[in-house]
Amino acid sequence: MNAPSPDSKDKPAAVEAAGLECGYDGVAVLKNISFAVRPGEVFFIIGGSGCGKSTLLRNLIGIQTPMAGAVTFSGRSFTQATVEARRDLLKTFGVLYQSGALWTSLTLRQNVALPLEEYTALSKREIEELATLKLAQVGLGGFEDYYPSEISGGMKKRAGLARALALDPAILFLDEPSAGLDPITSRKLDDLVLQIRDLFGTTLVVVSHELASIFAIADRVILLDRAEKGIVAEGPPRELAERSRDPRVIEFLHRGDRPGAAALP
Repeated sequence: MNAPSPDSKDKPAAVEAAGLECGYDGVAVLKNISFAVRPGEVFFIIGGSGCGKSTLLRNLIGIQTPMAGAVTFSGRSFTQATVEARRDLLKTFGVLYQSGALWTSLTLRQNVALPLEEYTALSKREIEELATLKLAQVGLGGFEDYYPSEISGGMKKRAGLARALALDPAILFLDEPSAGLDPITSRKLDDLVLQIRDLFGTTLVVVSHELASIFAIADRVILLDRAEKGIVAEGPPRELAERSRDPRVIEFLHRGDRPGAAALP
């Protein structure tokens, strides 16, 4: 893995959460969530089922409004942004949802074209050409006219990733990208994530509980705990696995015979 460049430390955080409180119907699921993601970093939000990983993601990308706290992208407030400013910020990041969230009635090219139609003034031909290019970038050249029902689960994830990349975002949010995939397909997707980071300098924020992916590609992680309703550990995953004495960290990262066993050769 390539670590973020040294000068990234002098730039504003690509994504920053400050004192976030997230929940439903006035009941907090997460409290006092604060972290910063450096430009070009592969940053994982990890933890067991029910710890609030997906809830945190929804609050970061604006699907839900935090009960308290702030989210900024490259120094620009997202939570306090006007409607117009928020629309501009939405163009700076892409999202791969857990299921792929493809429109089943549209071809893969038409799915990828959707954000281009919404956020650009490109002609129909230009949009089709760009959508074709994005599909090729994720290894789906030749599948442009296929429908989601005609491709495998791994290909659906790649198509969803192509759509997330449509606007050349500086930041990508990935929600459980390996969920439901076999180990080989999952590893290929991990490799694709690193290629995107290395080729385009993209910052990646990944929600996952998969140890293989966590140890293979994460630069840093935050570990959420359900009982704590917050972050109980932060740092490079191998370092946490080797040095932490927190039983919650040990329980999560030491599944198997040794830390990251599923990810190591």
